[in-house]
Amino acid sequence: MYKQNLRRFISILICILMLCGVASISVSADTGPKPSVRILFENMGDELCYGTLLSKNPSTGPASVWNGEEDLAIHSDNEYYSYANHDYLVWKAFVEYEDTDGYYFLQESWKVSETKKIEWTYYPPGSFKILLYYPEREVFVSSGIYEKYAFDTYYTVDMDGIDISSVSYNEELSTDERLIAHESYEYGVEITSLLARIAITIVIEMAVALIFAFREKKQLLLLAGVNILTQIILNVLLNIVNFNSGALAFFICYILFELIVFAAEAVLYCTLMRKISIKERKIYFYVIYAFVANAVSFGAGMIAARFLPGIF
Repeated sequence: MYKQNLRRFISILICILMLCGVASISVSADTGPKPSVRILFENMGDELCYGTLLSKNPSTGPASVWNGEEDLAIHSDNEYYSYANHDYLVWKAFVEYEDTDGYYFLQESWKVSETKKIEWTYYPPGSFKILLYYPEREVFVSSGIYEKYAFDTYYTVDMDGIDISSVSYNEELSTDERLIAHESYEYGVEITSLLARIAITIVIEMAVALIFAFREKKQLLLLAGVNILTQIILNVLLNIVNFNSGALAFFICYILFELIVFAAEAVLYCTLMRKISIKERKIYFYVIYAFVANAVSFGAGMIAARFLPGIF
């Protein structure tokens, strides 16, 4: 009877997981966060400067190379694009810039002398070069070729020691790389956050275990071991998803992975807890515990993500 009930329970869980997996696929491909490339400039002066990312491809998302039509020239002097960050003269300088590696200006730019950064947050180029333009001197400064390495890609450029006055505008400038960018994804912060999430989740689930009157030493050791194992696997997978695919995929996978963890923990508790417990309980009791513990930790994670985004 026990084995029959356990098999029935597992079958129901598998059906639920399959339905959730199908439901998650229905999310629109163009909703939610988009990939980004962010360049931070350190030790940059206040001289007027515009920056852009030259793209290996002539278009990415809505951004593209100018096709020669005046109405589609994206600059603030064009009434259709008055929101643009650059005026006609800056736009013209970027358009006429010739990169010997064949990289394209996609009519996107940022006034980096004010913000000290370039933030391309909607379909950025996957392979790009950083190009700065100082209109008061008519001087360009370029970088080598860099790649988007994560869903949210971060680079830092240290402008200290770069002699802008020695740069002149010429067709061979793209081979003279003066800007050096370094990957600046904060792996240390991510690892610390990962460990914090795991620790907090385990504390919450063990507290729920005490509420459910699991107080025998063997019970607590089993619960702690299972929770440590499942939470490490869960959080490592979620970090990988977030790094490669971003927040929307993270949220979808969070729900799906939590259901899988719940199913795995329920099965383990139903099969192992009965063998080590002095007091025998019904199968549904362990299932309810697994459900409540995971639901509480999931809810706490969602709340914490709102108020402590640096950790969750």
